[in-house]
Amino acid sequence: MLEIMALSALTTFLLGVGNGATGELGKQLALSTGALARRTLGRATPLPPDPAGRAELAGRLHARISGDPRQAAEWALLVQSSPEASTHLAIGGLPPAPREFVNRDDVVRQLLKEATRPWEGSPRVALLYGPPGIGTSATALRLGALCQARFPDGQFHVDLRDTGANDGAEPAAVLLRLLLRMGVDRDRMPATEAGREELYRRLTAGKQVLVVIDHASSPAQVRGLVPSTPDVFLLVVVSGPPFTLDAERVPVSPLSDRHAKKLLRGEVGRERAARAKAQLPGLLDRCAGNALSLKTEAMRLLADDTGAPESGAEPPALNPVQRAAHRASRRITPEASRLCRLTALAAWPSISPALAAAAADLEDEHEADRLLAEAAEARLLEPLPDRRYRFRPAVRRYLADTAVPEHGIPECAAAVDRVLALLLNRVLHAAHAALPQSWRTEPAPERGDACRDEKEGLAVLAAEVGNVVCAVSVAEEYRRTTTALRLARALWPLQLKAGYGDEVLPALRVAARCADEQDRSDVDHRTAGALHFQLAHCLGELGRREHAERAAHAAVAHERAADHLRGEASSVELLGLLDLGRWEYETAYERFTEAERIYRRIAPGQEGAEDLPRALALAGRHQGRALRGLGRWDESRRLLEAAGDFFVRQGETYNRARVLTDLAELLHETGDNAAALTRITEAERLLPEAAAPHLRYLEGLRRRCEDAP
Repeated sequence: MLEIMALSALTTFLLGVGNGATGELGKQLALSTGALARRTLGRATPLPPDPAGRAELAGRLHARISGDPRQAAEWALLVQSSPEASTHLAIGGLPPAPREFVNRDDVVRQLLKEATRPWEGSPRVALLYGPPGIGTSATALRLGALCQARFPDGQFHVDLRDTGANDGAEPAAVLLRLLLRMGVDRDRMPATEAGREELYRRLTAGKQVLVVIDHASSPAQVRGLVPSTPDVFLLVVVSGPPFTLDAERVPVSPLSDRHAKKLLRGEVGRERAARAKAQLPGLLDRCAGNALSLKTEAMRLLADDTGAPESGAEPPALNPVQRAAHRASRRITPEASRLCRLTALAAWPSISPALAAAAADLEDEHEADRLLAEAAEARLLEPLPDRRYRFRPAVRRYLADTAVPEHGIPECAAAVDRVLALLLNRVLHAAHAALPQSWRTEPAPERGDACRDEKEGLAVLAAEVGNVVCAVSVAEEYRRTTTALRLARALWPLQLKAGYGDEVLPALRVAARCADEQDRSDVDHRTAGALHFQLAHCLGELGRREHAERAAHAAVAHERAADHLRGEASSVELLGLLDLGRWEYETAYERFTEAERIYRRIAPGQEGAEDLPRALALAGRHQGRALRGLGRWDESRRLLEAAGDFFVRQGETYNRARVLTDLAELLHETGDNAAALTRITEAERLLPEAAAPHLRYLEGLRRRCEDAP
C-alpha cells in the first residue's frame, strides 16, 4: 500500500479531484476525498483552488500517512477506486476528402514535411490558411486521406462553425469536443480546461495521431492542443488571414487558370467544359482561382444544358465567393432564393426544413425541404445529416447583406421573429417533457409538437442547442429581450440532466446580462434570478467556482427582490453546494440550514408549498453531507436516513439511491463496512443500467469497503 501511495500518485489524484469529472459522482468523489483529508490532518482542510496548492496539500498528506499504514491504506483504496476517464483512444477518422482536388500537392507536401520532420523537441503544428472558399478544409481532409498509415492511432476532426456562440468556442469547449471525438464519455469528462488538457495529453502520449481543428478563429482555441510528444500532428485550419501561433504557416493560394480548368473538367466532364470554352475567360476571371466559386460556376455549366435562365445584373466589387453566391442565387427559383436570404439573416448552425419554412413564412415544411435541396444543388448550402443544412460563413454574409435591399426591413425582421418563435415553441415543449414537474421550466405551449417523454425532450434540446445559443444573441440584437430570456431558461434540463454546460454557457451569459441591463423599473427579478441561478450552476459544474459564486449571489439578490422564497432558498442552497465542493463544510452547513429556514417561511397555499416536503428532504440530505465532512457522524446519519425515508415514500428511486450512497460512504468512514455494503447492494438494485456512472462509482466504493483494513 505504501508503495502505491507514493507522493506522485497522491499529487496526481488530488490534481484530478480538483479538475474533477462533471456531474454528481465527480462531486461525490471530491466530497469523500475532502472528508478523508480532514480526518487525516485533524482539521478543516479546504480544497486549494490551484494546482500548486493541491500539490502542497498532497505533500502534507503524504508526510502524515507515511508513518501510518492504516491511513496509507485508506488513501490507497480511495485512489484505486477512482473512476478515471478513459485512457483508451477511440480510433477516429476525418470526413471524406473531395473527389476533385487539383494543384494542392505542394501544400500537402509542405504539411507532410512538418508532420514527419525530425522532432528534436519541437511540437509538430501547422497553421493552414487562406481566403474563404479557397480550399483550406479540403486540403486538410486530403492530407488525412493520403496519410492514414502515418497516423494509425486515429485522425480527429473538430469543426468550430456550429457552436452558435458569437465569439466562437471557448478553449475548454474545443477540448470537450475533441475528447468526445476521442471516445471520452461525457459523464467522465474533466470539468475544467486544465483537466481536459491533461487528459488529452494522456490519451495521445505515445500515439500517432492527427488532430485537425477546422475554422479556428483565435490562438486561444488551440494553444492547449499543441502536442508535447513526437507523433502527434496538430493541423489548425483558418478560413481567412492567419493568427499568431507558434506553428509552420502554410498558405493555400488561388488556383492557376490551368488547374482551375482541370477542376471544372472534373466537376462537369470534358464534353460540357469544351462546349463552354467561349465562356471560360470570363468565368476564370470571376472566380480568381477560388475553389468554391469554381465549383458553384460548374453547377451553372451543368444547368445550362437544361436551359436554366440567369437573371440580374452583377453588383461591382464582389469577391469571388460573393460573386458565386450572387450568380447561384439568381439561377435558382425566386422562391428558393428568397428562402435562402431570409434564413441567412442569422448564423444558424443548422437549418432544418421547419426553421427555413418559418423564415420564409411557408406553411408546408416539405416545400421548404425541396427549396433547401434546390439551393444545396446550386452550392448555396452544405447538406448535413438529418435533413439539415448550413451556409458557408462567407455565403451567408452575402445573402444576409442582400436580404434587406431585396425584401425590406419589415419582412426581414418578421422572418427573424418567426424563427425565434419557432425555436422558442420547440424548446419549451422539449424542456417541459424533460422536466415535467420542475418549477424552473415553463408549461408546454398549447400549440406546436409535444415531445413524448424525457428522452425525446432531451434529444430535441441537444439537437437544437446550437441554434438556441445563436437565437439568444439574435434576440438580444433585435431587442426581443423576453424571448432571449425564455430561450435561455428552456436550456435548464439540458445542463442539469445531460451535462451540456459548455454548450449552454454562452447563451446563459448573454441572457443574464440582458436580464440585468433592463431598465431598473422593468427588471423582472424572478426571471433574472432564475437565469443567474442557471449561470451559477453551469459555472460551478465547469469548475469556475469564483464566477459561479458571484452569479449565485446575484441570483439570491434578485430572488429576494422578487420576494420569491422558493427561488431564494434554492439559490442559497446552491451557494452551499459550491462551498461543499471546496470542502468548506462548516460554511456549507450554514448555507443549507439558512436555505431550510427560508423554505419553512413558505406558508400553506403559498407558491411553492406543494414542493416544500421534497425541498426540505433535499436540504436535509445536503446538511447530512456537510455534517459528514465535519465528522459529526451521528447527526449526519439521522438527516440522511430521514431524507432516504422521504424518497422511499415518494417512490423516487434515483434520489433514494443517492442517499444510500451517502450513507454507505458515511458507514465506511465510521468503520461499519458490513452495513455500508448492505446500503451499496440496495442502491445497486434501485439503479437502472442507464445509470452506468453511478454503478461504476458504487463498484469502487464496494472495493473500498471490502478491502478496508
